[in-house]
Amino acid sequence: MAYLGNAPARSFISFERQVFTIVNSQTAYTLDHSVNNENDLRLVINNIVQEPGSGKAYTASGTTLTLSAALVNGTDEMYCVFLGRATATNAPSAGSVGASQLASDAVTAAKLNDDIISGQTALGATPADTDEFLVSDAGTLKRVDYSYIKGLANWSESSGNLLPSNASYGIYLGVNSATAANLLDDYEEGDWTPTFISNSGASIYSGSSVGKYTKIGRAVNISARFPNTHALSGTTTYLRLSGLPFACINVANAESAIALWNGGGTSVTGALQCRTEVNQSELVVQVQNNGSSSNITNSNYSGNVNLDIGGVYFTD
Repeated sequence: MAYLGNAPARSFISFERQVFTIVNSQTAYTLDHSVNNENDLRLVINNIVQEPGSGKAYTASGTTLTLSAALVNGTDEMYCVFLGRATATNAPSAGSVGASQLASDAVTAAKLNDDIISGQTALGATPADTDEFLVSDAGTLKRVDYSYIKGLANWSESSGNLLPSNASYGIYLGVNSATAANLLDDYEEGDWTPTFISNSGASIYSGSSVGKYTKIGRAVNISARFPNTHALSGTTTYLRLSGLPFACINVANAESAIALWNGGGTSVTGALQCRTEVNQSELVVQVQNNGSSSNITNSNYSGNVNLDIGGVYFTD
């Protein structure tokens, strides 16, 4: 037959029931559920329904049930039915359950689909700063913008070290703003093989040599040793030290501080030093004596080259 409103339920309605353990001389019992008053429940003692109300068989408020007289354990039996907690045994219609019908923490992980994340559309790009994520803050779900958790852009981690996506990227030191003078964008360590060449560029040393370098920004710290095993060959009007790991700065008479320790095999009197060659990977060897400097030639070395070299020069 026709009807107005929701379709009638096609199932029974059940009520929650609580059975009490009788305690001698006790008139107050704790209810499983809170009630407004005694009319929200039906109390049955020894299979007889009791009359609710003040001055009657019982009263109730919150979770406290108060009897007008104590019962005897082993003789009396008591249970109640919560009239305000009727439970429909049929499933609610689709779309009829809202947030207000769900108890707090009622939805557990076991009730979530396995593909709750993997089943969604992939972002396909780096999240925007305003994209939001869910986080647990001491057990409370909160949202947070990606800008707070994204870390450093264009940098990644490799074996515990920061790795830039571009080799030209650096780090500003000693400032809290992008100041070009405080940007460190290069660091390198390695080996180099020093040798001697003539002013024409021809090699005049065939022996062994070892060198180390450390480049920090534009400053190149070098050290090297010629181990007293070979002499120079050929002739040159000025002696040049070649094989530098990086070209010298493209500025005439640029600053450098390269010292040479002379271990023997030379007729030079005075302190040996080097000056840079513009935009070249070589140094000109000179001798400093009484405030003046002069170039060294191969004729100044009659024996094996025995030199230690150390200092710093600059690149562009």
